[in-house]
Amino acid sequence: MAFHSLRRFTPLALLGGLMAIVPAFIPNQTRSPRAPAPLVVRVLLNQTYQTMHSFGASDCWWAQFIGQNYPLAKREQIADWLFSLDTDANGNPKGIGLSLWRFNIGAGSAEQGDSSGIRSPWRRSECFQRPDGTYDWTKQAGQQWFVEAAYRRQVPYLLGFTNSPPVQFTANSKAYASGKMGDYNINRQRLGDYTRFLADVAQYFQQKGWPMHYLSPFNEPQWDWGIKKGQLMATQEGTPATNADMAELTRALNSELMVRKLPTRLIMAEAAQLNYLSQSNTNRSQTNQDDVINTFFSPASLTFVGNLPTVEPLVSGHSYFTTSPVSQMKRVRSDLATALPKANVAFWQSEYCVLGDNDGEINGSGRDLGMTTALYVARVIHADLTLANATSWQWWLALSPSNYKDGLIYVENNGKMGENLLNAQDGDMMTSKTLWALGNYARFVRPGMVRIALQTNTDESFSSAPLVSAYRSADKKQLVLVVVNSGEERPLQLKGLTAQSKPLVVYETSTTGNLRKRTTPSHNLMLAAQSVTTIVTAL
Repeated sequence: MAFHSLRRFTPLALLGGLMAIVPAFIPNQTRSPRAPAPLVVRVLLNQTYQTMHSFGASDCWWAQFIGQNYPLAKREQIADWLFSLDTDANGNPKGIGLSLWRFNIGAGSAEQGDSSGIRSPWRRSECFQRPDGTYDWTKQAGQQWFVEAAYRRQVPYLLGFTNSPPVQFTANSKAYASGKMGDYNINRQRLGDYTRFLADVAQYFQQKGWPMHYLSPFNEPQWDWGIKKGQLMATQEGTPATNADMAELTRALNSELMVRKLPTRLIMAEAAQLNYLSQSNTNRSQTNQDDVINTFFSPASLTFVGNLPTVEPLVSGHSYFTTSPVSQMKRVRSDLATALPKANVAFWQSEYCVLGDNDGEINGSGRDLGMTTALYVARVIHADLTLANATSWQWWLALSPSNYKDGLIYVENNGKMGENLLNAQDGDMMTSKTLWALGNYARFVRPGMVRIALQTNTDESFSSAPLVSAYRSADKKQLVLVVVNSGEERPLQLKGLTAQSKPLVVYETSTTGNLRKRTTPSHNLMLAAQSVTTIVTAL
């Protein structure tokens, strides 16, 4: 396994001093409740793991309305919450400082209206290219506003992703597919046109001064993306694809990007579940939609694309449906971590929110602005970073009007949630604790930082014990620790640093604060109950 940075060590020597101050039992005398044992963390500065790339979220789909219709002051506030690295007068962060923004390249279902066959106008997307082949670069104006807002706040990376080819290039002239597994919704005669369209989009953003650093032309190709049984319309744009389909388009895109000398890099392959990346003989084997790492990055594979100059040496996948129970979460990510170095590729967790019932641990239904969802998501982040060695971690919907655990920031109009006309025009904005918990990572674990090993005096159960990860800046002058504490308040003792006397800067997300800053001596650090805490110190 590539990861075992949290190893148990015997705590007796460290806790022996505490035992001496515990009073002996005296009959008939009331005793104070026993204080929780300290969490002891020893940092191993010379043992390193992956180099971090980014933390991100996507503009799907609500940015198209909010970025165009909402008052400017509200848009700027949302952009600050998502992208800002600034602080207020007390040093508290104004935002979570995302380092990657995902731009959905629309397929044109919005222009089709109800005839698109997609139920909600909120989930239809405009397309830059008209059916006659000409372009209208004023399309997706709301989404472009957020790209520009991210650029103004110096977000390092922009990624463009697609759910479907433009409707004029699909086999059924719709942005949703036939519903047959592996049936790529593309008119094969228009594959070259589609390739040029994607390159045109990347070139447009390059000329605007907002470089599209990455292009991900497939999204969850293992799902069927058709109209569900008993339904009359589809839920969103989307298409399945086989590994061979993806390799074919990737080769064509590589050639087009090379001819144009664009710096955009291609990302493979936004797998719908993490096990499809590293495992064969899954429920997608017969349709040639699993074993992604070997398929694309083994030289012996017929669909090998790892030698193409524009293909980034990494695989991307989504953490859905593999986070519960804990045994499955660990197994899937450990398998992935084992497979990655064999192919010499990195891993991005490129989309997640809370879906389904998660083995009874948490349900995606019902908006939650509080710590319950935030702590669950923080546990997933920790697992993806420390078990699967993810170098990037990306959330699904940055903005949501829905009564669902899918957003970082929520909007509603006069208390009414939902994909309705009022919320598309204006609304009240609310941050979630999930936003700020993601910020405990995104705001402080910056591109180029290296994850380092550590030891704790607890078993990492992923359900009760605090979860700790550590990161060192590229210049080796700063240390960042993130602690997910789902339990009670407890002290933390930090070991393994040469300058133990240096004060710690602490940023805490809990029921009472959002990345709230405080400074504390290293010997007097207390973790709040049900909190996510970032600790920053000089090395």
